[in-house]
Amino acid sequence: MGEVTKTLELKLVDPTVHKRQKLRETRDAYQQALQTAFAAGCDTQSAANDVVVEYDLSGYAKNALKKYVPQLHTSYDADELHDDHPVRFTNEGLQLDHQPQNAIEWYVKIPHHEDYHLWIPARANPEQRDWLEAVYADDAEMGESRLFERDGTWYLHITATRDVEDKSEASADERTPVDSDEPTEPCLAGLDRTPIGVDIGEASLVTVCHRDESGSPVRPRLWADDGKAVRRLRKTYFTAKRRLQKRGSERIAESYGDSLWDQIDDVFHRVTREIVEYAESVENPVLVLEDLTYIRENMDYGEYMNRRLHGWGFAKLHAQIRYKAAETGIPVETVNPRNTSKACHACGEHGYRPRQATFRCSNDDCWLGEYQADVNGAINIADRYRSGESHRRSDRTSRQKAGDDDSATDGASLTGPQDSQADAENQQETLGTYAS
Repeated sequence: MGEVTKTLELKLVDPTVHKRQKLRETRDAYQQALQTAFAAGCDTQSAANDVVVEYDLSGYAKNALKKYVPQLHTSYDADELHDDHPVRFTNEGLQLDHQPQNAIEWYVKIPHHEDYHLWIPARANPEQRDWLEAVYADDAEMGESRLFERDGTWYLHITATRDVEDKSEASADERTPVDSDEPTEPCLAGLDRTPIGVDIGEASLVTVCHRDESGSPVRPRLWADDGKAVRRLRKTYFTAKRRLQKRGSERIAESYGDSLWDQIDDVFHRVTREIVEYAESVENPVLVLEDLTYIRENMDYGEYMNRRLHGWGFAKLHAQIRYKAAETGIPVETVNPRNTSKACHACGEHGYRPRQATFRCSNDDCWLGEYQADVNGAINIADRYRSGESHRRSDRTSRQKAGDDDSATDGASLTGPQDSQADAENQQETLGTYAS
């Protein structure tokens, strides 16, 4: 193992007039503070602090300034500064959120000043996807970040450090050469692979299964006990949070919640590592996940799906599976999830669940009868890939029509982080997850 550091680039997507104004205010205040502290000859953090403390900036920007200004004098021996320095934030300043069910998957929280931050959608460099997912899953350490504007577009550069195998940093494509004469569409290429369906559910946290050469489902594996553990931790968290909030102990509630979510994250990391190990034991595997973009287009948001989208940490599980699979050269594909939990994998007819963990086929002539519900879903997910219905993430943009947004259908909307102290008069109305 060895440490590798990279700079990840995020392009902020169409901030509103209000948010552009706030970004410019942050940049102008930062550059004024930088120029003043530099002109004052601040060569220690204490001296720089005495200057920058007066400016309307977040503590993350001020702390970055306190480190940066002395370096200009002692390390770089700068005589003067140009006026387009990017805004620097310390590693605690930014927060990433991943919403794979939206057309724009990534969102970033940018500090504006004390107790005020902006959530803005962002597009990532597709070649750095596994790195960004590792940062989101806390398996890569986020360092300093820089905010800047180029030709009217705002960007973020994030420094990230992670441990990698010494033997190779090659991408999955580099480790699995493809003859240039072969077709590259997922519906044509790779159909000789063994699709492993990955179902994220309620009875079992995750379930995987694939078919053998004769088409029979084999070696299903369920992480049911981990599902129970996560449900227990979540229930403990929300119960304690309500009680502490009633007593006005917001800070204690937040600290207690962080501890419980760390335990949940530990479960996620172990389970996703075991999923990849399962895939490594299968000949020529491809992991197949549900693509929730299509839920946004065609399905309503009932209580069950809301739990799947938010309660289970769907995005984190996906991110961890993706980057861990990439490290071992195992491809990951996504399929339309519609009816994967309702259809019978044997005959295709719809069935129902008399109990959470049981699927019952409604076709009297079907040999299946009752089956484990999550295994049935995993097989259906794998079969979607085998039938050529896989959807690469890079195809997302081409599927979006001009004028499309991230709105949920029929007036429904997904919940997500919102700007702090948002000024309703200055925010554009939106039906999407985030005001943007």
